[in-house]
Amino acid sequence: MTLLNYTKTNRPRRNARESTSLNRSNRCGKSSRSLPAVLTKLATVGSLLFVLPMLGGCSKEPAPLEFEPNLVHAMKYQIKEGIPMDQASDDAFWLVTEMFGTPEDPKLPEIVTEDEDLASLVSIENLRRASGRVGEEGRGLYQTHCVTCHGTTGNGRGELSATMSPYPRDYRKGVFKFKSTERGEKPTREDLAGLIKNGINGSRMVAIPNLTDEDVEALVDYVIYLSWRGELERMLIDDAVYELDFEEGDRIINPADRNSADEEAKEAFEDSWELAEDFAVEIGEAWLEAPDAIVEVPDPPADFVVPDSYEEFVAAMADERAETLTASVERGRELFKGKIAACSKCHGETGRGDGQNTDYDDWTKEWTLGIGIKPENRDELIKLLARGALPPVNAKPRNFALGAFHGGARAKDLFMRITQGIEGSPMPAVTFVEGEFEEEDVWHLINFIRSLQEAPEEESPTDAAPAQTPQQT
Repeated sequence: MTLLNYTKTNRPRRNARESTSLNRSNRCGKSSRSLPAVLTKLATVGSLLFVLPMLGGCSKEPAPLEFEPNLVHAMKYQIKEGIPMDQASDDAFWLVTEMFGTPEDPKLPEIVTEDEDLASLVSIENLRRASGRVGEEGRGLYQTHCVTCHGTTGNGRGELSATMSPYPRDYRKGVFKFKSTERGEKPTREDLAGLIKNGINGSRMVAIPNLTDEDVEALVDYVIYLSWRGELERMLIDDAVYELDFEEGDRIINPADRNSADEEAKEAFEDSWELAEDFAVEIGEAWLEAPDAIVEVPDPPADFVVPDSYEEFVAAMADERAETLTASVERGRELFKGKIAACSKCHGETGRGDGQNTDYDDWTKEWTLGIGIKPENRDELIKLLARGALPPVNAKPRNFALGAFHGGARAKDLFMRITQGIEGSPMPAVTFVEGEFEEEDVWHLINFIRSLQEAPEEESPTDAAPAQTPQQT
């Protein structure tokens, strides 16, 4: 759901009623919602961490794994619309927690588990296997392999994320870059499994050794689960901003009304719950439809070769295929620098990624330019950064000289990236113009891009790693 295309519906309003506060509380029962309180709590925790080792004989249970509310998504509306969002954020977080559980005890909404098709998306057994703590028998895959980058909540805010560019994927938007499906559609399970198993070339997302096929499937389920849960939280907030009057006390949902003796209050709760279920089903159906949205990539033309790798390209340029391949490269060069494909605008005249390189990805634009704040204006972003947003970084165009392609290096992978674009990034899908830039021309572009790769430097004998000895193992 995009805000620009949002259409109001005639859903029933939910009025405010006296209820217990939904604020997440610390162990003393005091709200930890405000930033000063958070900072105070952090300072207290820091002091305790310093003092506890000095107290002999003390032991402490590890803190429970917890999801974080999407405070950035709520705050962007507070800034843009000038409306209070704390209660709406609390309500949305309560709802998704009731429906999807916690990192240690994940579950799915009943409306999902009771539907055969929706229930097939994610296995509860796989959720158990992927969730939980590191070292917990039969569990903990996500915390072991993924959390340092993607965070427990799947918000791309793990402990190492700030050191990376681009930042790790935030699953909660429901958008994935490298997939086999049409733009605007979810990835397939096979897309996610390939990325988990093989990593993303040229990035910090590396292949994970020793993962079994069952492990990969469990992690695929858990990524879908985190995305489903996070996208629902966003949709609840989006809907409420345009459908409810917070200043009049309207609520996304009032948990105190679940078992209320007041029939009107209980009915309001049930209406709110059903709306959340409708959103959850909508998201689930989008995942179910992904296999039907796979892009059929045509075979390259028969009258010239389209190599699948740099090594194949070099080999073709050294045999009888060189003449037609050279002509294809030259045609690709014209298109690359031309006004229709306009690849050089971002990637630079020589394809080194030195063209326009001050743009941002959609995750960043959403809470900066989307609410009228320039990403460079850090003073205006303080409230968002304080709630978990990572400092904006530019989305850098690919340097083709390196030969590292995040979405795959095969010719058909590059065809997908060119014709479909890279969702969530500034890389658009191409626009064909009859007689000037047609589908066959994409293969010429691919050959030109392949020609830009620089030959890898040969390792000299002095650079080679010394042979391992028993003492080194």
